[in-house]
Amino acid sequence: MYKGPNYSFMHNATVAPAISYYDYIIVGGGTAGCPLAATLSQKYSVLLLERGGSPYGNSNITNLSAFGAALSDLSPTSPAQRFISEDGVINSRARVLGGGSCLNAGFYTRAAPDYVRQAGWDGRLVNESYRWVERVVAFEPPMGRWQSAVRNGLLEVGIGPDNGFTYDHIAGTKIGGTIFDREGHRHTAADLLQYANPKGLTVLLHASVHKVLFRIKGRPRPLAHGVVFRDAAGNKHKAYLKNGPKSEIIISSGALGSPQLLMLSGVGPAQLLEAHNISLVLDQPMVGQGMSDNPMNAIFVPSPSPVEVSLIQVVGITNFGSYIEAAGGENFAGGTGRDYGMFSPKIGQLSTVPPKQRTPEALAKAVQLMDSLADAAFMGGFILEKIMGPVSTGHLELRTRNPNDNPTVTFNYFKDPLDLQRCVQGISTIEKVIDSRAFSSFRYDYMSIPTLLNMTASSPINLLPKHANSSTSLEQFCKDTVMTIWHYHGGCQVGRVVDSDYKVLGVDALRVIDGSTFNYSPGTNPQATVMMLGSPPEISSDHRSPRKSTKKIPNKSVMPMYKTSRAWRGKASQPPTSLLLLRCSLTYSDVLSPASQKLTT
Repeated sequence: MYKGPNYSFMHNATVAPAISYYDYIIVGGGTAGCPLAATLSQKYSVLLLERGGSPYGNSNITNLSAFGAALSDLSPTSPAQRFISEDGVINSRARVLGGGSCLNAGFYTRAAPDYVRQAGWDGRLVNESYRWVERVVAFEPPMGRWQSAVRNGLLEVGIGPDNGFTYDHIAGTKIGGTIFDREGHRHTAADLLQYANPKGLTVLLHASVHKVLFRIKGRPRPLAHGVVFRDAAGNKHKAYLKNGPKSEIIISSGALGSPQLLMLSGVGPAQLLEAHNISLVLDQPMVGQGMSDNPMNAIFVPSPSPVEVSLIQVVGITNFGSYIEAAGGENFAGGTGRDYGMFSPKIGQLSTVPPKQRTPEALAKAVQLMDSLADAAFMGGFILEKIMGPVSTGHLELRTRNPNDNPTVTFNYFKDPLDLQRCVQGISTIEKVIDSRAFSSFRYDYMSIPTLLNMTASSPINLLPKHANSSTSLEQFCKDTVMTIWHYHGGCQVGRVVDSDYKVLGVDALRVIDGSTFNYSPGTNPQATVMMLGSPPEISSDHRSPRKSTKKIPNKSVMPMYKTSRAWRGKASQPPTSLLLLRCSLTYSDVLSPASQKLTT
């Protein structure tokens, strides 16, 4: 079994001292927190606090063939913590070092050039930072017959041009990257800790942060200066910032965890905090606002031909704001032949039960029903669409004062008509792909599109109530079969909760860096961009890996900033700095190498 790296700086929080001091404290060892910790540890003492455990040695995380097993684990120590939005859609949040990159379907693709421009990032530095990530976690996937048929079908129905294999976000059809290697082993954001300076980093697992501590007396603005956390045994610990002028606390707890922790620490809507008897540090009504989740809808296509085990590999990037992808195989999840993988009730995808009946018993009944189906019902795959954006937004509120409890969150799927329009166009495109000549060997001739829609609408996908006209009204089909693809974001958005340098507005020495700062989800999958935020912009020649792949990633971008480099493999090199730190050069100028300082002008 793939065991991954053995980090000398990783410990259980039970061994932590009652009080400790660091230059930087990062709350959340997820997709953003890990690369940030690796980067900052080059020059400073860094404490990385992760509420979950290690991903290494857990085959449910590591192996592609076991996809879904971690998401279906409902134990208190599971790497996935299930939650249900107020919309009735079952979802999950990560509770493991490496964050969502330990649980997702592995698709790796960069943000669109327009997204980079609108975010105000330097495109050249972004490109270098992506490459730093890709050297460790990104691979070209092997293409089987079924994924190839979907790809050719997309091209046949006009989702062109053919962009081949590329990490770049370009209109048309492409093969994207994956964080699964050729042996089917997952490489997560935790692998980026290979870049860390072991002497500068302490990673504590099973460390649940309860609040950020502030100094208020005699100051014009509150100053973050420490955190309170508890270990698995319930013991309380405090970690403080050293008195250096550059010391900061960085919250990287995800789109649910980051706004939740701000509120628990007294930064949030005053009325809401008062209702939970939380002492107010700063009235910030925008904390928890702008919550979005990209809705996913899919059609299951039974196949008369064997379908290879695969997760997301191909994407059709349309000009109307919908992304078409596919996942399939008769045993493409859990290593069994009786499952629907990322569309399975075992991981919380349920549709036949009304929202008020969202009970464990209802899910168990759906699993039992699935287990009673004939083997042929599992031979095939799903073609899905995810809309860009989305435009629809909701909000997050505290449920309790316990940081281990889920907050309440509403995403308002399809509240904006544009989101619904994009879904309808996406489903219409999927129908054309299914009817294409390229895909003909993977469908039954006697199964019409309305039949497939009814089959999908009757499957246990989510908790929303069903309607009889799902096959005739694509609008209703979108609403009835809506699922999550785990790309939710918002709650601490730039310009509302944090400034353009990710500093929390109204307080000092506190930043938020993760998907909670996004207004829209970047690209077809956000994980590459989230990891990029904590990575260095330039890998100089003397820091490069000793081994290079002879295979060059094709450059299909229309912009120089996205000219992709050769794929690198081997021992991780030491990063000189990070994109985020470059953007905050007034605060972190002494971190920069001479070469990278030239790039800040």
